[in-house]
Amino acid sequence: MSGQGSSPNELNLNLGESCDIGPAGARKRRQEAFQVRQDATLFQRNLPLPGHPCNGDEFLYPNKIGNYSKALPHNQLGEVNLNAYQAMIEALTTGNPEDFESIPLGGVTKLTNPQAAYAFELAGPDSHHLSLIAPPAFSSAQIASEMAELYWQALTRDVYFMDYNTNPLTIAAASDLSGFADFPGPKLNGEVTTGTLFRGNMPGDLVGPYISQFLWQDIPFGAAKFAQRQRTTIVGDDHLTMYEEWLNIQNGFAPAAQNQFDPVLRYIRSGRDLGEWVHRDFSCQGVLTACLILLGYGKDALAQTNPYLRSATQLGFTTFGIPHILDFVARAARVALEAAWFQKFLVHRQLRPEEYGGRVQNLLTGASDYPINSQLFNSQAVSEIFNKYGTYLLPQAFVEGCPTHPSYPSGHAVYTGAGVTMLKAFFNESFVIPNPVLASADGLSLLPYSGPPLAVGGELNKLAANIAIGRNFAGIHWRSDASEGIKLGEAVAIRILEDYRDTYNEDFSGFSFTKFDGTTIII
Repeated sequence: MSGQGSSPNELNLNLGESCDIGPAGARKRRQEAFQVRQDATLFQRNLPLPGHPCNGDEFLYPNKIGNYSKALPHNQLGEVNLNAYQAMIEALTTGNPEDFESIPLGGVTKLTNPQAAYAFELAGPDSHHLSLIAPPAFSSAQIASEMAELYWQALTRDVYFMDYNTNPLTIAAASDLSGFADFPGPKLNGEVTTGTLFRGNMPGDLVGPYISQFLWQDIPFGAAKFAQRQRTTIVGDDHLTMYEEWLNIQNGFAPAAQNQFDPVLRYIRSGRDLGEWVHRDFSCQGVLTACLILLGYGKDALAQTNPYLRSATQLGFTTFGIPHILDFVARAARVALEAAWFQKFLVHRQLRPEEYGGRVQNLLTGASDYPINSQLFNSQAVSEIFNKYGTYLLPQAFVEGCPTHPSYPSGHAVYTGAGVTMLKAFFNESFVIPNPVLASADGLSLLPYSGPPLAVGGELNKLAANIAIGRNFAGIHWRSDASEGIKLGEAVAIRILEDYRDTYNEDFSGFSFTKFDGTTIII
């Protein structure tokens, strides 16, 4: 523990025999190191305290129908046991590890890491010092439109992205979503089109193929190179469409079925493929992959602010080189997850789409009465779901359904937003990706892409959207979880970069990049 128990003499052992050179001796360097850390600490401490607004559903509905409760015990309607819910709230309020061990569970499935909401970080922002807007309320028109989109994403999981312009289901989805006044997805001339369907709202998201080049191109990995063909599930492999199966999963019982896998590895070409990719990835996989691809393009792909692009005698390595970039891309993920977990457990406790689907089912079958916005019931998606599955439940791509932590924001969105922001800080957003590709319909090969040029910045934004919205294709997140989560991740990365800005000796003008809202920031 930082020399705990050592005397000053032991800490300065052999100081008189040091052979080091440089502008600062040992004592001066120690003081300078302390000052850098103290300045970063004071900078973070002195930022304005944010508010943490919520949508009020937890206070509005005594039966907690608008909040997350999966893995706790529920009644036959899928409404949470209030004693169990209150035990969870008490544990979250005290933060006492013993209180978490007293939360009643409904089955064998455990809650996922609620105590991460209290963790401290030594660099970058404290998780409690970042804010989000409140998620859409349970009865809102926006959440109704987002649920309609999720129904359509479930119905079109097996439609190839390259067929969106001609497939009857995607054409119907675009037309239907255009009728929602509060639908937050991208539009052209006020209408959702097959070209904007299920895409993100950031610069570059609507340019070129649905899938980012960073999820298709080969990955340089040292002396090797890997094709991004992956294991995926078979057509029609949907789950939690029968009520008892759904209720068992809400209560935390183990799934009764298993996902069925395609024996052939394929490139991502559909919502089902993308959903399975984000089912099995690790936290920084997408941005780490993108980083390796970008490093393979050479110095022309580096940000123009990199000080070693102007040096006649030096190359970047430990600073502004490969180890530096890889470290920042990976380290942002955990800080981002801490920020997400604070919002998930200690602020919002937003219910999952899977849970909302149970509310729709019980309302439309007359089992209960819930204040769901009526715009949802005007959607063609609702009748299409019932005609195909015999219930109004939201079909899940994963046998276990959603994870056992609240919905807002999406963890995938937050850590990918942070990682993509780091990549934009170190790489040239205007660099045009050479030899762009497109997955074939069968997913067995990559074809040349010949559309508009694909720049790094736009394809990185698209990567963030793909990974975040890929979870929506699986049925486990709302669009707002994705869009706001990406912004939270960006804020995390910016605060890490701010802490490190003054730690470099190089003649460095600062990190400069385009934020997800299209504005430029210089750090």
